[in-house]
Amino acid sequence: MNTLTTKIEVAVRVAEIERRGLAKLGVRTVGDLLYHFPARYSDTSSLKNIRDVVAGESAAIYGKVSKLKLGKSFRTHITRATATITDESGSIEAIWFHQPYIAKMLSEGTPAKFSGRITARKTGELYIANPEYELVDKVQTVGTSLFKGDAGEHDAAVLFPIYPESRGVSSRWLYHAIKKILTADFLESLAEPIPPEILKKYNLPGIQTALVWIHMPRRAGDAEAARKRFAFEEVFFIQLAKQAERVAAKRQPAFVIEKTPADLTDFTSHFPFQETAAQKHAVATILDDFRRGEPMSRLLEGDVGSGKTAVAAAITYATVSSKPQINGQSQNFGALQVAYMCPTEILANQHFESFIKYFFHLGTQVGLITSSGCKKFPSKVNRQGWTDISRTQLLKWVESGEIPILIGTHALIQKAVKFKHLACVIIDEQHRFGTAQRQKLTRKDALLPHLLSMTATPIPRTLALTIFGDLDLTLLDEMPAGRKPIITEIVRPDHRDDVYEKVRTQLQEGRQAYIICPRIDEPDPDKEEALETKSVKAEARRLKKDVFPEYQIAIIHSKMTTAAKEKTMADFAAHKINILVATSLVEVGVNVPNATVILIEGAERFGLAQLHQLRGRVIRSNHQAYCYVFTESGSQKTADRLKALATAKNGFELAESDLQLRGSGQLYGAKQWGLSDVAMEALRNQPMVEAARTEARAIIEADPDLTQNPKLKAASLSRSGEIHFE
Repeated sequence: MNTLTTKIEVAVRVAEIERRGLAKLGVRTVGDLLYHFPARYSDTSSLKNIRDVVAGESAAIYGKVSKLKLGKSFRTHITRATATITDESGSIEAIWFHQPYIAKMLSEGTPAKFSGRITARKTGELYIANPEYELVDKVQTVGTSLFKGDAGEHDAAVLFPIYPESRGVSSRWLYHAIKKILTADFLESLAEPIPPEILKKYNLPGIQTALVWIHMPRRAGDAEAARKRFAFEEVFFIQLAKQAERVAAKRQPAFVIEKTPADLTDFTSHFPFQETAAQKHAVATILDDFRRGEPMSRLLEGDVGSGKTAVAAAITYATVSSKPQINGQSQNFGALQVAYMCPTEILANQHFESFIKYFFHLGTQVGLITSSGCKKFPSKVNRQGWTDISRTQLLKWVESGEIPILIGTHALIQKAVKFKHLACVIIDEQHRFGTAQRQKLTRKDALLPHLLSMTATPIPRTLALTIFGDLDLTLLDEMPAGRKPIITEIVRPDHRDDVYEKVRTQLQEGRQAYIICPRIDEPDPDKEEALETKSVKAEARRLKKDVFPEYQIAIIHSKMTTAAKEKTMADFAAHKINILVATSLVEVGVNVPNATVILIEGAERFGLAQLHQLRGRVIRSNHQAYCYVFTESGSQKTADRLKALATAKNGFELAESDLQLRGSGQLYGAKQWGLSDVAMEALRNQPMVEAARTEARAIIEADPDLTQNPKLKAASLSRSGEIHFE
């Protein structure tokens, strides 16, 4: 019997080059192929013969490529690729500004479909600007179908699927392969995973109908309904998993921490700043969770510089100043413990230094564990500072409870790390961390610790509802008093020297600067697509030689050793370095208050959330901060994204803009969250996400183990290995 687990080569004829291409797409079975959804649909109603195009309109044309050239415009010296596109009715020039790599990707005589805006020169001559293109087998005359003779009843339609391709596997090949599978008996074995009452309630098509509609829609409404169904399905099953995890965690007991905000007043009075109302509210909310006797699971989402670390310090104090309660009885000895996990060694060391300052007046012991070594504060020799200690000794003191605060990277969850009374786990910018990981931080007979996950990554509400379905959400939506809004400028390439003078002014005033580049090493000169991409090493040399010879310039990137990175960051923090040229390695958590200016090269190569995080490196003080953004792209999409970066008031607003501006699968990268393109599209539809969450929560609350819903349980288990959150 044919099923979705049937190998693809059994169902359709597959050549070796196609097999390799399918493997790159992750397609190995019939099911993989059926769930390889179209990226978009070609609307043949917009197709025109070249002789019929008109200036000012957006049009699609078929034609062969000739006269490919790479050069620069006469006046502006902007790099561009040009080509002549020819069909039976005439020719038109295509121009790609700032995209020299096009000349490498197309070749003479290539037939393709081009879509773009028709523009007129002052002479009246027309050209198509920055057209998107897709390769085809042959040039089609307008009025004939791309799939003529293949689509049968679909010949009259104007929608045809365009699939993500790979070398050796074209969209056309995928269309024919999927059509063959849909007309065979593979769908007969496919069970409906969504309960029928939910399908009816939200007017969603059944699984078999939806698969036909998404690949072979007769009208736009069919494709839309199918995508809506698959989006709902994916979000629904994610919610089932997250709600089940939430219920499982709530079933387990946790340490009761009987602290109120008033109990923390003396500790927070030592902060070198005034707490914001948002910080006070967050601490009060967390303390309420602590008193309930069930494990807290909370996400603290705050903009860059909003003071999440101070909140973490306050609840750490509430924890480590409390005595363990075992079986409802409070002990008079020992203390509860906190584990604080960071994504990088740089950030772990930084938080270690910060917590020393927060707890210095109390003399509380703080430990640090990373793959590079271990540290402890205070030192027995020097009570004012920390000391390096052996891993064995640190683990011994953690297990005995002598060290109540342990900060580290993923080294924290290794089997050798054991705690005596771990009551709270704080995770900084770590999204893949659930009940199983929390259990790794405890002994088998220990209580489940409270969890506080923190992020400065701008996340749209719908995405937070989806990927953090098992967490309660608290927002830090207020900046510290006196913090000035950052001034962000999108800079044209011909204004580069003006920006350098503005940076020089900041340096002369005693401030410091970051310069961010997309690459570490110089690009291969034989690859034209890399010619205009700035690299850390080459840019640092150029800046020292030609622009800022009087200042100390250093570099930092991921290929450096941990010791070298730590020394560089320490020197930068100590103002021994004026300009730090870096990759996006400094994106998360790096805190140098005296750095007030950041210049970002190749901004189109970074996600909007990344750009916001990078910009956040220079709003760590009350000095006016500046962000200068350079781009080599002339596309309207890039212009719209960077405009949103410059105008958004905060990260939350920026996240919502990013959701609307970027295409499916592009928001922070679908791979980062483990979501498919259709699920990412669904995030634009908040009612759908909330409906999926509501239905999943209702099912899990009534039947936590899905014993009354065996089909749903089987479908949920089959998906459990597919969902990840990184």
